[in-house]
Amino acid sequence: MDKIELTEEEIRIWNMWKGSFKRIFGRVVKDMSEHTGLSEGDFGVLDRLVQFGDGKLRQQELADSMGWDKSRLSHHLTRMEKRGLVRRKQSDTDRGVQVIITSAGKSGLDEATPIVSKAIRKHFLDQLADQDIESITKLAERTKTSSSLSSKDSPP
Repeated sequence: MDKIELTEEEIRIWNMWKGSFKRIFGRVVKDMSEHTGLSEGDFGVLDRLVQFGDGKLRQQELADSMGWDKSRLSHHLTRMEKRGLVRRKQSDTDRGVQVIITSAGKSGLDEATPIVSKAIRKHFLDQLADQDIESITKLAERTKTSSSLSSKDSPP
């Protein structure tokens, strides 16, 4: 039978893991936002449009790739459209909506990418020893293949 309750040590380890991730991620987002004005969500949208769709994606595909529901993405895209970062248009082939990166959005992404890279290096990668990298890689591979939880079902 599986043990359901966590020990104090297990809770401590879990909280350390979550805290470390949140601090590092927060520093990366802060560096990016301070230098570019882009939010984490803005960067995620723009990056996915370029990486997965060569500058455009169906709105539902974008929502799925971000793990966001349609309403959250729609509201965020409205704000991004007002700032000239993306535009939406009806698909020519079906009832779907295409999200397209604008030249301002592409410029913003191009400006943010090296800042994000530098921040990831500074706040995360430079803190790791070779053994840490090996351990993180093994953990990521093991949890990716052994976990049956979807991202929506994952614990807090």
